[in-house]
Amino acid sequence: MNWIILLLAGLFEVGLTFCLGKTKESTGTLFYLWGSGFLASTAMSMYLLARAVQTIPLGTAYGVWTGIGAVGTVIVGILFFKEPVTFGRLFFLSTLIISIIGLKLVSH
Repeated sequence: MNWIILLLAGLFEVGLTFCLGKTKESTGTLFYLWGSGFLASTAMSMYLLARAVQTIPLGTAYGVWTGIGAVGTVIVGILFFKEPVTFGRLFFLSTLIISIIGLKLVSH
C-alpha cells in the first residue's frame, strides 16, 4: 500500500511542476489559481511522501519520489510546454526510469 502512496506522492510532485509551469504564462487571477494548485500539490506530495517513508526506507522512497517527479516533469514539459524531444533527453529519461524500477526491485 505504501508503494501506491509513494506513487501518488510522485504524481503530486509532477502536478506541482505543471502548476509552476502554468504560472509562468499566467497573469492576474489565473496566476493565483495556478499558484494555489502549486501549493496544494506541494502539500499533498510532502504529506504522502512522509506517509510512505513510514515503511519504505528513506533513501529508496526519496529516490523513487524524486525520479517519478523528474520523469513526469520531462514528459509534462514535452506534452504541454513544447519542450524539445531529443535523442539525448529520451535516452537519459529511459535510464532514469530503469533506475527507479531497480530501486523498487532491490528494496525490502
